[in-house]
Amino acid sequence: MEIRSYKDLIVWQRGMTLVELIYIVTKKLPASEQWGLISQMRSAVVSIPSNIAEGYGRQSTGSYRQFLAIR
Repeated sequence: MEIRSYKDLIVWQRGMTLVELIYIVTKKLPASEQWGLISQMRSAVVSIPSNIAEGYGRQSTGSYRQFLAIR
């Protein structure tokens, strides 16, 4: 299989699945957590596939690795 886009990467696909799952789980949390735990969880999980996609577009392997290492 040829990788033509970051969307072809299994790690990106699994990251997106995790995003969907976290959104489902956080919908079940109390509304009082909307600006606390829910916001933090969603932000953290969205950053995973976002960093993979942004790093993929970089010109060098070193730069890509840097984006993959962001926590």
